[in-house]
Amino acid sequence: MPSQTFENLPQSKQALVRQALLEEFSNHDLADAQVARIVKNAQIARGAFYRYFTDLTAAYRYLYQFAMNDLHDDSIRTHRLLTAEEYVAQVTAFLEQVTASPYYELIQRHYAVNEALLHTQAVPRLRPTSATEWAVMVLVHETIKEALWQPQDSSQAVQRLAAALTALLARR
Repeated sequence: MPSQTFENLPQSKQALVRQALLEEFSNHDLADAQVARIVKNAQIARGAFYRYFTDLTAAYRYLYQFAMNDLHDDSIRTHRLLTAEEYVAQVTAFLEQVTASPYYELIQRHYAVNEALLHTQAVPRLRPTSATEWAVMVLVHETIKEALWQPQDSSQAVQRLAAALTALLARR
């Protein structure tokens, strides 16, 4: 996560650093990312980067969490199970939103390469309250992952999700 020094920067400077991180991590795997390119694009000193983030992995985790927070609509955070149709509508809307967002390449690269390079999750884990809620979360997130990783197969992934959720939620 970023340091308090980063948090105290003006919003415009934070945005410039985030844009440089987004450019780097959208075009290069975490293993191939370079601080030199980030600081050049952000127009900051190398030492400033390390005052903001402990290392490239911390910068990546920050950016990925920022992107997820930016993309997730608060309306999807609910305290009740939805219908299969409601979940499918949310997944479809989310996929359309991601595809149209500046984070598209970042998220694709995350699922294709970077997720495996991280030893722990890039974002905090959600805590389901029941086995059904856990199953829905897994199905939804795996469908999103597959649809973004292999966009040519996204409609089949969403159809499979609809069938799985219909069967799962009919049992409650």
